[in-house]
Amino acid sequence: MASTEIAVDTILIKEYGNEDANQHPFLHHLTAQAATAAANFKRQKRHRVSRECVLPSRRRSLGHIVSHAVALTFLPLRLGFKFLLCLWIGYKWIARFVSLLCYVAFISPGLLQVAYYYIYCGQIRKNIKYGDQPRNRLDIYLPKTRHGQKPKPVVVFVTGGAWILGNKALGYLLGSQLSERDIIVACLDYRNFPQGTMSDMIKDVSEGISFVFNNIEEYGGDINRIYLMGQSAGAHIAACAVVKQAIKEAGGEKVSWCVSRIKAYFGLSGGYNLINLKDHFHSRGLHRSIFLSIMEGEQSLQRFSPEVVVQDPKIKDAVSLLPHFILFHGTADYSIPSDSCKTFAEVLERIGVKVETVLYKGKTHTDLFVQDPMRGGKDQLVEDLISIIHENDRDALARNPMARQRRRLVPELLLKLACTVSPF
Repeated sequence: MASTEIAVDTILIKEYGNEDANQHPFLHHLTAQAATAAANFKRQKRHRVSRECVLPSRRRSLGHIVSHAVALTFLPLRLGFKFLLCLWIGYKWIARFVSLLCYVAFISPGLLQVAYYYIYCGQIRKNIKYGDQPRNRLDIYLPKTRHGQKPKPVVVFVTGGAWILGNKALGYLLGSQLSERDIIVACLDYRNFPQGTMSDMIKDVSEGISFVFNNIEEYGGDINRIYLMGQSAGAHIAACAVVKQAIKEAGGEKVSWCVSRIKAYFGLSGGYNLINLKDHFHSRGLHRSIFLSIMEGEQSLQRFSPEVVVQDPKIKDAVSLLPHFILFHGTADYSIPSDSCKTFAEVLERIGVKVETVLYKGKTHTDLFVQDPMRGGKDQLVEDLISIIHENDRDALARNPMARQRRRLVPELLLKLACTVSPF
């Protein structure tokens, strides 16, 4: 309406614009009115324009903040998926990761109790340094009773974890059970990938074994009854360390510990021929590129495969130094099939090494090491180990039936669900 009035007034001004305003009072009135209206219109226009400029900027500012917050929130997820895509990992590996999370959730009641006992148990000497590397630490599980201060047999235990997740605390379930049966257990920590590769892991484990030989007497251990044991990847690393040390010893090199002094080697759910297992590991979720990085390239698979190395006719003298091998494996192990254990045993027997295999029907990769100990009661693997270690100790065998029975840590239903979803 205001713009229409201004337009009419403007026309009149143009029409009488050349005449004196004093001679036409009407024209003078219109001129003043038009000037006032024009001023008001310009002021309103400036105010409207300023509001139109400010509000969009405010909207843009708020929108920018929201979008930035969303971007930051989803950044880790986006980077994670980008990392998976870079590794050419598909839904199969993501599904296995979800299965792992579910598996951990189902056994979490037991894991929480294990964590509590591990932290507050007075029978464990934790974080004893055995080397120069940050992960060169070990825990020593001591028996509660000393029974005349007689030196105790010792088990040096190397935990598994696909060469990536290993930690000495994972040995608690086994270490605590054996220590209750008059056996000292030394659980080794070692560099995992990417902190170290296979050569570093073998070096660390070898240094840990050396430390045990040189120091275990201070803790009441018997250096003439030291056993070496590994589980899964730990079994493979321990086997590599034994074979490598035997080659050094046979070659006349100076060594810090002797293979011939190892009473026996216990391999639990281990893989000993990486050449044959490479594709299987890839199908089970350990991506080929990562696996080969751990093993320092495909060309190194042969020298990190004990089953292959011991067949080299050039190291016959080293083979003669190898200890008694006892290989434990579950027949339902899909992470590392029990055939891996069988073929290694056949090779060792063929080249003259004393070897035994103990197969547990229907047991998976984690049953023997995780689920069975969490069930409480009698643990068949532990019973088998005790019968071997205390074979010549009648007093220890006589005390074995009187040992306190382990209590259940996880309800059976949760253990069965964990076994169902387990990616191992």
